Parts: sequence; structure tokens; C-alpha cells
Amino acid sequence: MDDPDDPLVTANDVPAYRIVEEKIKEIDNSIIIFRVYYFFNTFMYKFQLIKKDRMCVLEIPRSLLENISKDGTTSEQELSKILTLKIENSDCWTEIRG
Repeated sequence: MDDPDDPLVTANDVPAYRIVEEKIKEIDNSIIIFRVYYFFNTFMYKFQLIKKDRMCVLEIPRSLLENISKDGTTSEQELSKILTLKIENSDCWTEIRG
């Protein structure tokens, strides 16, 4: 049974999800998007990324993802910059404990 307070969302609920996924694969093809949450109080999508035995959590503003379909290049460049800075930062990646 779904919990209405659970902020977990599907790929179909996230604006420009496929573009985010493609850009992550361009940076490192071994990374997968594990889960995505949407926090209404901050209008942010929180992506949990998995790479081997490590997890990285990054936040992307909803407005940025929505703007990709409107202004394209500028927003895509900003998204690429966010993803690259976060994914390539070793401090982002924490070990998954079982």
C-alpha cells in the first residue's frame, strides 16, 4: 500500500528525467539512479545514485528541470555542471552498509 506522505516518485513524475539519466551516463556509465524523491517544501528532487558499493545523493531544483524543456541549452549546461561537480566529488560517495 502506498504511503501518501512518502516523497518517492517515479521517473514519469520527474521533469527531464531522461536527460538527467543520459547526462549521468555520459559522466560515468556505471552509475544508476536508484531512487528519486520530491520534496514539496523545497521544490527539489533528490536523486540517490548507486555506483558499486557506494551511494551519492544530489539535489536538483524542480525549476531547473522544468526549464530544460523551455530554454534547453542554458538549463542543460547548468544541469551538466551540477551533475559533474557532485558526481566527481569523492565526498559525495558514501559506502553502502548492509
